[in-house]
Amino acid sequence: MRILSVTSRTITLELDNNLPYYSENDFSIYLNNEFIRKENRNVFTIFDLTPNQKYSLIINEELIEFETLKETVALNIKDFNAIGDGISDDTVKIQAAIACCPKNGTVYIPKGTYLISCIFLKSDMMLYFESGAKIITKHERNDYPILPGEVDNFNFGTWEGSMVSNFASSITAINVSNLVIAGDAEIDENAHLGDWYINHRVKRIAWRGYGMYFKDCNNVSVIGIYIHNTPSWNIHPFFSNNLKFLNMRIENNPNMPTTDGLDPDCCNEVLIAGCKFNVGDDCIAIKSGTLDLAKKFKRPSSNIIIRNNLMEKGHGGVVFGSELSGGIENITVEKCLFKNTDRGLRIKTRRGRGRIGIINNVLFNNIKMENVLTPFVINMYYNMGPAGGHEEYVWTTKLLPVDDRTPYIGHFKFSNIECSGVGYAAGVFLGLPEAKIGGVEFENVKFNYNNSIEAGYPVMIEHNFKLKNAGLYCFNIDKVITNNVEFNGNETEEIINIESEI
Repeated sequence: MRILSVTSRTITLELDNNLPYYSENDFSIYLNNEFIRKENRNVFTIFDLTPNQKYSLIINEELIEFETLKETVALNIKDFNAIGDGISDDTVKIQAAIACCPKNGTVYIPKGTYLISCIFLKSDMMLYFESGAKIITKHERNDYPILPGEVDNFNFGTWEGSMVSNFASSITAINVSNLVIAGDAEIDENAHLGDWYINHRVKRIAWRGYGMYFKDCNNVSVIGIYIHNTPSWNIHPFFSNNLKFLNMRIENNPNMPTTDGLDPDCCNEVLIAGCKFNVGDDCIAIKSGTLDLAKKFKRPSSNIIIRNNLMEKGHGGVVFGSELSGGIENITVEKCLFKNTDRGLRIKTRRGRGRIGIINNVLFNNIKMENVLTPFVINMYYNMGPAGGHEEYVWTTKLLPVDDRTPYIGHFKFSNIECSGVGYAAGVFLGLPEAKIGGVEFENVKFNYNNSIEAGYPVMIEHNFKLKNAGLYCFNIDKVITNNVEFNGNETEEIINIESEI
């Protein structure tokens, strides 16, 4: 057992086992010798604790003693005239409590349903939701302020790797440190009631906002929140460090466009643990900006740990890109369960993303995938997004000169992974002739196929192709290393090397 986080009102713990997401058996939790509940997840949170108090936990006969953090004051938003009936607009009332909150204080949201547009958080505070509290948000664009892209070299808004104007998110924090958002509570963004998903690639007034947006933030934890129905990505940390996302539930309708789960962008030192994803696009997408942003800041996403998470639906489970020009390095994904996602690992880039930053030192270990159509995809011909992708420069397989627009992808290792119900292919790796993929290494990996599935598209490229029950499909990759890799039910060779055209 390890402690992942202690706040003034919560503790989050993680079982130390080798099982993805779920424990082998249910276990009982005793707090100060009183039974509180049974649990079956490896990562779990206990809420509604008292600040500055000593506690003892007994879990699986293991004793853990801890003390909650001090809290200067708890400001109940009801004292600021918040109504909580789900009809009255409580935005200003909650914002007033936040403005008044002293250092190391808590803004307390009691049980009830609170209608808001967006609220802006500040440093050295906790936003705490009592169990049963719910936020619902307005769905009209004009109810939201706009975050300008750049004002006198200061950046506020961002959209798909560029510093441009977008609408503020319902939970927004800019240049904030030492912030906690916690509670066994729900945030329903109601985006499906508005026009956010109509012509979603067209800018109208400003680009869409997110569910939560953290810009230039440090030491932020989000614990236990259930967030869904967001206008675009659920959570977007941008240029931020020392982040924890623990025991969250993150959902969007699978039919809604570009509604990713959690997208760290140019971020360092991130822990994502115990979260459950079911979204309309990628579950976790690590990004580092477009080429222009990378030239200006040279800011990678790095030192990210993704552990004990459940990805139930999505275009990809853990994804890199496609805006990754600043580089992505030192990523560990372990003890995760992928179910019914289109892809497991998904790396998407293309010519034009550049090589200022590299993608390297990526480890996938102790992963279980169930009914994932293509468990591993590295695609250097990705053709989607607002900044191009359909031109010949992107899709041609002819040898082109290497320049500052040419992306680079290094080495990846996948170990102790079991993939059942594989559909299209075990893996598809599409490198550029002028910039081959450095290499992939598989160790102790099993692929068991679903032979009743129809052929389908494993990647997003301009001139696409279908596969069914294929092995490792390789085009322009330097090394493919396999050690104790098992294929059961494949209808092609285990490793398919394409020499000329894909």
